[in-house]
Amino acid sequence: MPTYLDELLQCDIDRIRMYVKEMALFAENALQNCIKSMTENNRKLAYAVILRDYYIDEKEKEIDRLCLEFLVHRQPVALPLRFVYSTIKINLEIERVGDYAESIARHLVKLKKPVPDAIKNDIINMAKLSIVMFQDATKAFMDQDVELAKKTIPVDKTVDTLRLKSNSNLVKLFLDRQIPFDVLDSMLNIVRRFERVSDQARNICLEVLYMCTGENPKHPGAESFSILFLDDHNSCQSQMAVTIAETLNQPRFIFISAGLDPQPVDKNTIKFMKSKGFDLSRIVPRALSSIPNLEYYDVIIALSEKALKTFSPATTKSIVLDWTLDDPSQMQGPENTVNTAYEEVFQSITSQLNDLVGAVVGSEIK
Repeated sequence: MPTYLDELLQCDIDRIRMYVKEMALFAENALQNCIKSMTENNRKLAYAVILRDYYIDEKEKEIDRLCLEFLVHRQPVALPLRFVYSTIKINLEIERVGDYAESIARHLVKLKKPVPDAIKNDIINMAKLSIVMFQDATKAFMDQDVELAKKTIPVDKTVDTLRLKSNSNLVKLFLDRQIPFDVLDSMLNIVRRFERVSDQARNICLEVLYMCTGENPKHPGAESFSILFLDDHNSCQSQMAVTIAETLNQPRFIFISAGLDPQPVDKNTIKFMKSKGFDLSRIVPRALSSIPNLEYYDVIIALSEKALKTFSPATTKSIVLDWTLDDPSQMQGPENTVNTAYEEVFQSITSQLNDLVGAVVGSEIK
């Protein structure tokens, strides 16, 4: 028969669980309203999502407070301790889902025309699958359902496949000049945010498995090392850097590039890299603002002065490296002079990357 203290413990757990359920429902409604806003071209709904994100943030703070009080007052062990530990982490995952909904809404507000029909259905299908995954992950937490958590995790791969399909279709529309760059940029961001919802749902399921079983399943990608190359326009040095990095064949590393003010890849850059055996003609530049979870990147490599000034130890926990280089796309003069400038940048980046990656893996890359 449960003791009075056991009943108090369970009462606190039920209260925390209720708050988590309410917060998850807020986040889910925000995502649903994003889909409805996109489908109906309803800007009011998008604005409502942006304004109501405040409530999700407040719920997060309240759940954190309740979990802290639970730890201090009840001093839980075993399953109750794992419950509160997992809840603190799940709380953060749900708050991020709310942030993704807000970000999607902001991009929808920026669009001057309705989402093109040629891509709308693909995005909505992916979004709905992500939301179902989030619903199942939340239910698995509420019901302590290990089997549902295990069944939900693999769905993330399906969402990833749909994201790649949507991105490919978007780039094709852009290259065929059916949509301008600003629409492409916003739509790529929207697709990425919906895909990130499935990632957070997967993380929730992993926490459910730990909470219920005591086993600590390895998070996919937990041992990866992420590097961001950043310059002014993502049209020259950073594109060269990420292309060179990908030739190193290091599966532990995730490389990505971005620009403060993205512009199409420079023609001279495309020409030079083609001479090295790389085709950058179909590359779409990315804005720094479109990079999700920037705070989790291990290293940010600044390839321009402006990029370097954007980050400091006070603004990021990532390691910021100064690889500032003159932009060869701005070089004027004879073709051989321009090629020499490109070659110097290419060799400098290659040398730096070999040393950096070699330091991480513990040996030189040949």
